[in-house]
Amino acid sequence: MAKKRYVVCGVSNRAIAMFIRPIMQKFNHCAELVGMLDIDPLRFQVCKDRVAEVKDKDIAEYTVTLENWKEVFDRMIEEQKPDSVIVVCKDCHHVDYIVRGLELDLEVISEKPMTTNIEDSLRVMEAEDNSKGKLICTFNYRYNPVHRKLREMIIDGKIGRVTHVDLTWYIDIKHGSSYFHRWNRMRENSGSLSIHKSSHHFDLVNWWVDGIPEYVHAFGALNHYGPEGPFNPSKKDGRCCSTCDEVWNCAYKKRWETRNSTIFAADDHINDFDAKTKQYSEYKPDRCMFDSEINIYDTFVVNVKYKNGVLLNYSANFSTPYEGYRLAINGTHGRLETMEFNNRGVEAMPNPNEGPQYIDYFPIFSGRERIYAIASDGGHGGGDPLLLEDIFLGEDPARKFDILAKSVDGLRAISVGDAVFKSIEDGKVQDLTGFMR
Repeated sequence: MAKKRYVVCGVSNRAIAMFIRPIMQKFNHCAELVGMLDIDPLRFQVCKDRVAEVKDKDIAEYTVTLENWKEVFDRMIEEQKPDSVIVVCKDCHHVDYIVRGLELDLEVISEKPMTTNIEDSLRVMEAEDNSKGKLICTFNYRYNPVHRKLREMIIDGKIGRVTHVDLTWYIDIKHGSSYFHRWNRMRENSGSLSIHKSSHHFDLVNWWVDGIPEYVHAFGALNHYGPEGPFNPSKKDGRCCSTCDEVWNCAYKKRWETRNSTIFAADDHINDFDAKTKQYSEYKPDRCMFDSEINIYDTFVVNVKYKNGVLLNYSANFSTPYEGYRLAINGTHGRLETMEFNNRGVEAMPNPNEGPQYIDYFPIFSGRERIYAIASDGGHGGGDPLLLEDIFLGEDPARKFDILAKSVDGLRAISVGDAVFKSIEDGKVQDLTGFMR
């Protein structure tokens, strides 16, 4: 059987770790990487340094600019004749490669978020409607064993008809602040954190409850970052951590680093190599988290009403002492609860989780049952390897529910995230009923 041919648009750390290395090492019996495209040619070298098989294979490389991307992309498709396009570039450019790939009748695999706004998501849906190709959205949180077990319990009717979901997500100061060092901090690049990050969370809820979102209302604020951040050493723009003479007056930096041990580009999905000795051509991933150009929110609370009557209240905070979430799903016949805490700030928890994560099931009138979901090897509790198997080997026919996300799932998650930002801006309830599928 011929191997399926893949090209990658965006050679980010995420692309290397999540797609390129697995293609070259785990799925090379059925998949072949034939082309890489990026705006910065240094990233091709980084990829070769990290994945020796890429260097040995001599994968075709295509350098693009913002002006000639379509011409170069089309040339890559013509020369390499791929079956599938993997899109892992900056969020705001996803729509261009997705739509063009679909116009050329190719399968497209998109890293989350599918797009950065509702309008671009609708462009993707229209392109797919007119294409022989299809879109896969890589919502890997679905594959986490706890999240799969929650879906299974809801389908099995354990709590009856779902009525209400309560989800609070905490992003610790190390992880949370990293978004404000990078391109994510601009709404025009990422759609805001209600899309770049929270689309994962909205997709989980949409999937758990079989929900089509109809109305969204939100409040938000920039409490921790930007020039008014309470730990800003001084109000100066244009600083970078690696060259800043005030870096050791920054409480965020001192929390995790010492003067003799710094990781200026930590937790970065774009610049993963040693930023002290190498830099990409232009991009700096350690820009000051207190710059005045930041135009997104770091704290928000959200209410969503779904077509099937389910109500969601959700909140996210991107500067907490620890990382994790608390979840409750209520139904007519019971309640499901779980929580998870992880990352470097977890020692701040008075009673951090010990052992495997569990779900507490409360029947409506009495009792409690504790269900343990055992993690396996791989990211997101072993979820990432399962997602990759579905992508490269085909969906598991033994699974009793759909899990591999499609374009409509991307649309629903993006629409909630975009509506959150718009509701914060104008104070109004956002009506999604006119276009939602």
